[in-house]
Amino acid sequence: MTKTTREEFKVNGKDLLDKVKSLINEGNIRRIIIKNKEDKKLIELPLTIGVVGAVLAPMLAAVGAIAALVTECTIVVEREIGK
Repeated sequence: MTKTTREEFKVNGKDLLDKVKSLINEGNIRRIIIKNKEDKKLIELPLTIGVVGAVLAPMLAAVGAIAALVTECTIVVEREIGK
């Protein structure tokens, strides 16, 4: 049975892209949600198995654009546990 957990990270806009890349490299992430400091969802990235390369590039470009516009944000991470 697969379960998911949620974690939240507060980051500055300039650190957003690096943090998202780091989380993706961990490999057990199901979804990443980025919210602004008012808790409004800016983007949701579903990370199914096999999301790499050409599919990942536009997602990271969108995260980079958001990083340029926000000073603070929250990254909500859903992780898969118990595979």
